[in-house]
Amino acid sequence: MALFETLVVVFGVALVAALAVVAKTKLFPLGADEEPREDVAEYIAMMVSVLYAVVLGLCLVSVWDTRTEAAENVQAEASALHQTYLLADALPADRRQPLRDAARTYASHVVDVEWPVMAAREPIDPVGWRLLERLRQAGEVSDAAKVPQQIAAQEVLAQLGYVDDARRGREAAAQERLSPVLWTGLLIGGTLTLAFMFLFGIRRSTTHVVMVMGLSGFIAFTVLLIHQLDAPFGEMLGATPDPFTRYFG
Repeated sequence: MALFETLVVVFGVALVAALAVVAKTKLFPLGADEEPREDVAEYIAMMVSVLYAVVLGLCLVSVWDTRTEAAENVQAEASALHQTYLLADALPADRRQPLRDAARTYASHVVDVEWPVMAAREPIDPVGWRLLERLRQAGEVSDAAKVPQQIAAQEVLAQLGYVDDARRGREAAAQERLSPVLWTGLLIGGTLTLAFMFLFGIRRSTTHVVMVMGLSGFIAFTVLLIHQLDAPFGEMLGATPDPFTRYFG
């Protein structure tokens, strides 16, 4: 969801809430000498607000941690792959170019093929793992290789182990989703928080409208923010393939 669409949704929710306040004021006006008893309503509204703040905090921490972990895995995977590419210079002459080509092919596959799939929350095909295996094979040297070359080959295998681990983390993050229980609490809590705003007999309707518009708009913005962060590789706030394009662009 683009920024403009997000703003439209936020202002749309705020406008609907404002119209609801106006309708409530017109249909159920307070009497001239009516003094509403709001002690209980204020207490319940305060408890709902506190509990809703806890749910919001849990949701934000959950999706932010997933997004951060996804970005870290991408950086670690790209960095290890780049180190593998550089180590090709220390291998025998006949193994250098195959390793470099295999590294570039793997990086291109991640950026061009896997990234759109992850952004769409679809399963990743096993082609990437086969390309990683091809990388391992390209980095192998024979027993006749010199000792420094054999050491370099061992370091290549070590770096590919880091690529393997980071790739597993990236695939796991791509399938992570906020718990349905938290989503339910998020939506119900927001609805209740707004509903309690209609229980208070604020005589100045303009003040009431502004308060409800502000609260509803902010809740809508927060829910949209959580929705965007819940996609670790989404277009707007998700992790980007920049580490791969920076090293292999």
